[in-house]
Parts: sequence; structure tokens; C-alpha cells
Amino acid sequence: MINIISKFKLFFKLFIFIPIIFYFGERSYIAYDEGFYALQARWILDKGNWTIPLWFDDYILDRTIGLQFLIAKSQEIFGKNIFWAYLPTTIAAIVMLFVTYKLHEELLGKKYALVSPLILATTYVWFDYSHLATQDIIFSSLVTIGIFSIAKIKRTNNHIYILLFGIWIGLAFMMKTFLIAVPLISLLPYLYIKKNFLLTKFFWLGLLIGFIPYLIWTISIDPYLDQNIIFHLFEKFTILSNKNNFTNPFYYYFWNIPATFLPWSIFSIIGIIFHRSDNSDQKFILTFFPLTFIFIISLFSTKTPYYPLPISSILTLNSFLGVKYLFNSKIYKSIFIFITSKIIPLFLILISFLYYFFFKNITSLNFKENTYIFLGFILFGLSWSFLNNKTNFKNGLIIMIIGPYLLTSFLLGSGLFTDRSRELRETMKEISSLDIVKNQNIKVDKSGITNEDSHSKIIKISILTPNLGEGFNNISDLNPGELAWSSDYSNKRIKDDSYDILYKSDTLKPWKLILKR
Repeated sequence: MINIISKFKLFFKLFIFIPIIFYFGERSYIAYDEGFYALQARWILDKGNWTIPLWFDDYILDRTIGLQFLIAKSQEIFGKNIFWAYLPTTIAAIVMLFVTYKLHEELLGKKYALVSPLILATTYVWFDYSHLATQDIIFSSLVTIGIFSIAKIKRTNNHIYILLFGIWIGLAFMMKTFLIAVPLISLLPYLYIKKNFLLTKFFWLGLLIGFIPYLIWTISIDPYLDQNIIFHLFEKFTILSNKNNFTNPFYYYFWNIPATFLPWSIFSIIGIIFHRSDNSDQKFILTFFPLTFIFIISLFSTKTPYYPLPISSILTLNSFLGVKYLFNSKIYKSIFIFITSKIIPLFLILISFLYYFFFKNITSLNFKENTYIFLGFILFGLSWSFLNNKTNFKNGLIIMIIGPYLLTSFLLGSGLFTDRSRELRETMKEISSLDIVKNQNIKVDKSGITNEDSHSKIIKISILTPNLGEGFNNISDLNPGELAWSSDYSNKRIKDDSYDILYKSDTLKPWKLILKR
């Protein structure tokens, strides 16, 4: 009987994450960065080139082929359906949730360990990127594994965790190359304290195993290049280190992390500030490590919302500690309950009604998307309104989790975080049904890519083109009877009587489908 109850609890723990992880409806990509990686994965399968990241027939040497390889392999095994392009990210997301659960057990005890992965799964930035076919959740999952493994290393005979700590470094380098330096530098004081394990053969064996994919790839690609790939990767790092389109001021993360870590931001900050512990592992991993990490990435010129993702599990644990502190505080509990159960619900419900009944028509969202958003925020507000001063800590945790859980479940069900280019997908579905398109390649005039808009649009169009042809640099290279995607810029250079415009729309703009007579 005890075994049956235990198995039921395990099944419940797994089942509870399904509505916020898995989506089985229609999907579509955004251009950057998932669309770009998905397009490169398509070229791997179409051209059989598993070595060099491509942009049509050109080499793209500013990144590894790690994620593209995983997407292509997933689609090669399970089919070219877009659902399988997300499999690497989905697996990494599940792994990260599980490791967060184990990290909670290791640092804070087994009680309430399920709360931390639930907080993580309902955090905006993690929820967003766990439904993008990009490297970021995979990289963050590997960093979290590294944090967990070093926390488990108590002695030099902890061979499995020492091996694991070595492995994650190489795999993470294959995903995000030099960004691996940030978590490693942030861990340096902790590594110094536990330095004995760095001298063991298991650490170096793990390091070698982790770098095997990168070593195989760099050896394979080397004959095609004039210099080793590491120099090309370093060039990209140099560009990102200097002023560019993603350059932001030093204080960027001081507002960006609280904004993207909603709705748990304030609790995480409180957990970092007010949590006290005599446990050195807790002090370093929960406080010193995330603050050092944030300081280091703040020094880097390029700043994006996803760079802090590797510390999201740690921030999650601090959120739990922050909620626990407020519930047990004689000074702040009443204020905390009042804001959480009155102010926030009132704000969410008011904003939801104003949007749904007065402003929804100014957006391009459909009835389903608007309704799901409305219901999600209403249920979030109603859930937190059940908190009161008599609510104990356990019930308070349940109430606080239910609100964000219902919101994220509805957001996922709406398709907003999965069908991100719905209008373009629907347009391309119509184009794909045309008889002239079904059995003929459609080429792409690369000279028409003149700005970020035309570039991002052609990425999404190319992925959804049923028979994608080669790229070319001059519209005059098109042979009679051939189809091509041509932009407004290209159309200015061609004669009207030489080409027929088969399809154009505002959704595809500036691109048109043309036929050479």
C-alpha cells in the first residue's frame, strides 16, 4: 500500500508539469534566434552537411553547430514535424526542473522541494525560453547540473559528481562557447575551497568526455577553413564584447532581471537579502554565486534577457526562502499578505477587464488568444486573493503557486509562446497549397535582404517554404519557369514584363513570390 501511494505521488509530481511544458497545437518560429537555428537544421537534413553551419551556400562561422545538430537529429529520427525541433529544448527544460528539485533537497531539505521547480516553471523568462528552440535553456540546464554536482562533492571519492562536474563544462562550451567563462569565474572561490577534487583523474576524465563533441566537430570542420574554428568563434566574442545593437548600460540587469523573473522577483530579492545560514554551501551558492554572476555579465557590453537564465534555478530557491521569510516574519507578514491578497489581485483583475473589453481590438491577437490571456490573469488574481493572515505557510505556498501555474498553463494553451508567427504560418499554408508550388523549388534572392526586417522575414518564410531552393545574388540569374522569393528592393531592378508576381501580402512584406517568364 505504501509503495502504491509513493508511486502515485511520483506520478502526480510528473503530471503537474505537463500543462506548462508540453504543447501539441500549431507551432511557428520567431526569426531570432530559433528560426535561424531551425533553418540551419533544415539545411543539415536537405544537404547532408552535419559539419558546417550554413546560410544558403555560405559558411556561418560565428557559432558552433551544437543546437542545429540536435534539432536535425531529432527531426531525422522522429520526422520533420516542427514539434520535434523543440525536443532538445523540452528535454533540457525537464532536466533543469529535476535538477532544481534535487538542488532544493540538497541545500534546503526534502520538505517542499517540489515548490522550487514549480516556481521556476512559472517564471516568465524561463517559461518563455523553455518554449524556444534556442541554446539558452540547454546551456542553463548544464550550468545547473554543474552547480548541483559541485554542491554534492563532499569528498574526493564522490566520483560520479566529480565526473559530472567535468562533463558539463565541455558540453556547455559546445552550446555557448566563451559564455561558459561567466559561471566558472563566479564559482572560482568555491572551486578553491574544494580544489582537491580538481586534481582527481575523474574530473579530468569528465572534462575530456564533455569536450569530445567539440573536438570531433573542430577536427571535422578544420579542412574547410583557412584557420581553426576557435579563431572565428573568438571574433564573434570580440564583436559582442564591443559596442553593438545589444549594448546596454551597466545597470541593465538591475531592472531587467526583476522584470523578466516575474512574478517571483521580489521574493527572490528578499530571500537573498534576509536569508541567514551557517551552511557554507548555502551561503555561497544561494548568495555569492548569483550576485557575482550578475556583476560579471553586467561588465559585458552585450546584455540580453536570457544571459541570467543559468542562475534562474538559484533565484528560484531564493524565492522560496523569501516567501518563507515573509510568512514567518512578525513585522512584514501583514504587509506581505495585504499586498499579495488585495493590491496585486485587484491590479491583475482590473487590467484584465480593461484590456479584454476596451483594448483587445488594437492587437492582432485572435479570440482564443485574448480569451486565454484574460482567463489566466483573472484566475491568477482570484487565487492570490484567498491568502489571509490566518493562512499557514504550507497552504500559503499552494495558493501562491496555483496563481502563476494557472496563468502559465493558459498562456501555453493560447499558443502565444509556441505559435509566435501565426499570421505568417497561415499565409504560408495557403501558398503551399498552390499547385505551382507543390513540386517546384522556390529560390531566394539574397540581394533583397537589406535590413533586419527583410532578414528576419525571409528566415521565417524559408523555414515554411515546402521546397526551398538555392540562394542567388542577382535577380537576372533566375531561369525562365523558376520561382523565387524577391523583396521590394529587388523588384525595383527588374522589368515588369519579365516576371509574374504570384503572391504578395502585408504579412510577407517586403517579400513576394515571383515567377520568371
